[in-house]
Amino acid sequence: MFFDLDDETELLRRTVREFAEGEVAPAAEELDREKRFPYELVRKMGELGWMGIPFPEEVGGAGGTALQYAIAVEELTRADSSVAITMCAHTSLGTQPVYLFGSDEQKQRLLPDLCAGRRLGAFGLTEPEAGSDAGNVKTRARLDAGEWVIDGAKQFITNAGTDISGHVAITAVTGEDAKGRPEVSNLIVENGTSGYEQGTPYRKMGWNASDTRPLTFTDCRVPEENLLGPRGAGFKQFLHILDIGRIGVAAMGVGLAQGALDEALAYARERRAFGQPISKFQAIQGKLADIATEIEAARLLTYKAAWEKDEGRNFTLTAAQAKLKTGRLAVRAAEEAVQIHGGYGYIEEYPVCRFYRDAKILTIGEGTDEVQQMVIARALGA
Repeated sequence: MFFDLDDETELLRRTVREFAEGEVAPAAEELDREKRFPYELVRKMGELGWMGIPFPEEVGGAGGTALQYAIAVEELTRADSSVAITMCAHTSLGTQPVYLFGSDEQKQRLLPDLCAGRRLGAFGLTEPEAGSDAGNVKTRARLDAGEWVIDGAKQFITNAGTDISGHVAITAVTGEDAKGRPEVSNLIVENGTSGYEQGTPYRKMGWNASDTRPLTFTDCRVPEENLLGPRGAGFKQFLHILDIGRIGVAAMGVGLAQGALDEALAYARERRAFGQPISKFQAIQGKLADIATEIEAARLLTYKAAWEKDEGRNFTLTAAQAKLKTGRLAVRAAEEAVQIHGGYGYIEEYPVCRFYRDAKILTIGEGTDEVQQMVIARALGA
């Protein structure tokens, strides 16, 4: 086993960390407070090639690996989760469906702008009655004179309502299979399409600088060729997309936990009580040591999932394990960081307050902890 990163990957890590520390971190509190989308930061990340890291150069991507992508997400999340989830959802959920299942025409038309960050992609799976029960999709699409006519609603969708949003790939029931079961397909709906409306952004606990909102489709008509891959393949497609997305969200969990630890350690060294820095007290040292150890284990698990994807292996189990582990760790690390800060941890001027609010969604989005446990148990043959 060889744990050192190659020179290219290590350079990417350092570059993203410098960007996160120099440009993301100083803006994070204000963006969060004003609930303002980070357009300028997204533009810069696009120019640096980070909005298309794992896609080949021939389609406009950076030609990187899943591991490099995970590391970039991790480093961004150490500074701010809203910026990280914008890149993460765009890459894993918005761009991957086009790259993996799109036609040559769809790829040529959409991927260059997506990989450059000039347009953001979104993925519309979740509905009022279809979240963890992903197969219970109510959105319908029917063919009429060479067009799909879509009616339905999606909720909790990231990146669909910004000024640079390009499309959403949605799941919809397009008929019935031979056994009378719902036939689920994926369709591309581009922003500006008649009958497609983006609702008002949600008031959220965290991720306040990211775009999250409901979507509605009312007699929304898109060309028949906007189908992603074969008709009826939607269920299999979105399960694969969710597997990929879990690597990115796991990387966010590692990054948030590391960022919380960074802040807690720095504060503990400076804060004095009873004549010495509180970092000298065993109770504080125990918290720091436990979190640091868990982060290292979670990071290796996340990197393994990314490596398995890069190697073309089945990564479903490892990605689910990584997502389950890192989401819970992020919550615990943020809570301990707030505890170490004491009363200051409850004040918004301190990053750990934002980290605490941002952490909880990591146990819910991309499949709840309970769904991860189900995926893991099934993979084990339980």
